Amino acid sequence: MALDYFAPGVYVEEVDRGSRPIEGVSMSVAGFVGFSEDVRGDAELFKPMMITNWSQYLEFFGKPGSDGFTDFDAYLPFAVQGWFNNGGGRCWVVSIGTKLPGSAPPPPEETATKLFTAGGKPSLGMNLRLPEAAGEVPALPGAGDRIVISVQSSTPKPLPEDAPEDAELPLDTGEFFSVVVKNGAEELERYDHLTMNPQVDTAFADYAVTALEASEFIVTSDISRSGQALSRRPGNGNYEVAPPPYISPPDRIARDLQGVRDDREGIQGLFEVDEVAMIACPDLMRAYQDGLLDLDQVHGIMEMLLSLCENSFPGPAYRMAVLDPPPVKMGKNDDAAVAPEGQRPQHVAEWLSAFNRRSMFGALYYPWIKVANPRNGGRPIMVPPCGHMMGIWCRTDQSRGVFKAPANETPRGVLGLAYETNMREQELLNPLGINCIRNFANYNRGYKVWGARTLVEPDNIQWRYISVRRLLSYIEKSIEIGTQWVVFEPNDQDLWARVTRTVSTFLTRLWREGALFGGSPAESFYVKCDGELNTHDTMMMGRLYVEIGVCPVRPAEFVIFRISQWAPNQ
Repeated sequence: MALDYFAPGVYVEEVDRGSRPIEGVSMSVAGFVGFSEDVRGDAELFKPMMITNWSQYLEFFGKPGSDGFTDFDAYLPFAVQGWFNNGGGRCWVVSIGTKLPGSAPPPPEETATKLFTAGGKPSLGMNLRLPEAAGEVPALPGAGDRIVISVQSSTPKPLPEDAPEDAELPLDTGEFFSVVVKNGAEELERYDHLTMNPQVDTAFADYAVTALEASEFIVTSDISRSGQALSRRPGNGNYEVAPPPYISPPDRIARDLQGVRDDREGIQGLFEVDEVAMIACPDLMRAYQDGLLDLDQVHGIMEMLLSLCENSFPGPAYRMAVLDPPPVKMGKNDDAAVAPEGQRPQHVAEWLSAFNRRSMFGALYYPWIKVANPRNGGRPIMVPPCGHMMGIWCRTDQSRGVFKAPANETPRGVLGLAYETNMREQELLNPLGINCIRNFANYNRGYKVWGARTLVEPDNIQWRYISVRRLLSYIEKSIEIGTQWVVFEPNDQDLWARVTRTVSTFLTRLWREGALFGGSPAESFYVKCDGELNTHDTMMMGRLYVEIGVCPVRPAEFVIFRISQWAPNQ
């Protein structure tokens, strides 16, 4: 609307009267917390790092040329690989260390960066020089803070200025090299005219180990075997010198897992990443199995996970936590740790009763699954199922939609189950909200995820299914983000109508996709924004109320065919 018209003529004005479409948010981004083999590149210890494929995980959380798994069988790599194998896309990973808390520090020769000759034989070993006063092992920095050693070709030392005129230059045999110490693009130190000959005449060159003793950043050792200096010379190239692994005290594991929200670290740091909609902590079980956490501490971290999912102020709660049952056998006085394959259905039912925490924002899968372990020649290992299950959630979202229950699907990469549950045993677990992974070999159907329930109270049937909870979260979060334009608009009938059209258009699209139950949009949802809701008093307080009701589709969990004999009339 123009303010004034002063001259005769034709005026063209743009008027925004249409509704703005609401774009659905992604509910298929996962978050993982656990131990990794390394922390490299742009990744930082305790900080969430976005990963889009397995190769990228290896780039940030695996050693160069490694398979990305750990020697102490951390569950995080198995969970992330299971996520990608089962259809998962983007995820965020938090590494809480590369060694179990309380582990003995590895000797320097194990952590040294090895420089090899052109023939592939060991030449030099290099470690970071740590401050002598350092009482603790430093945390792993990112690649931007890591030292890089550059080996370059060099020559013998030039003749001094006072050398006789007939003095001959030493012969350049090709054994001489330079070592440049870098931090990113910054050159910190440079050592020229080096050789691997310890008896070299210092007037012509310097023995590499002796010269590098003056370095403030690296400690160098000669790991070469017998041979001439030329054959033991390190090959040209760049070598990253990693710091020693971060090893926390055993009593810090709970704090490392929980993290600090303001510092965006640990589990709490993942909740600062808005797009993360499902969260798992597979190495919570690793810490429990190794005695770093007792069962009460495990329950405390699980409780924190569920509580954080339930509280997402100021917006609606939309995240879900996927929990793993700890391998315990409940006794009369205390719990007893058992192997995952020894945990029977009654054990997990007793454990869940002892945990005594219910939430519509949690899901639990049983049993543990058997997958190949690359660190043991591909032999099987039992791992928690959370990563594989969240990958199936993402796969179902992409193939069908968030409204489809992520069940009756084949988990990829699974070689077996820790326990093969039968139908009678699932009759015990399913009403409790424990989703079973079953073996249907008798039906030639393989392994199937055979449950789609949340951990809500059994009598709260409104939020019984994962798909219903996630669909409502999807609707709530999409409407919240897609209606930000409404804030500070004039609160009148025109705005009410525009908001109604915007939300109705979004819900109609969901109805057409099959997410809402009903033969028509009017039977599937309603949107109310009128003078009955928005009175003079509410408008004086600057509030706009919109009431929305939806009828989500629910999974056909029990399919009953009623069959009887029928005799047609003669």
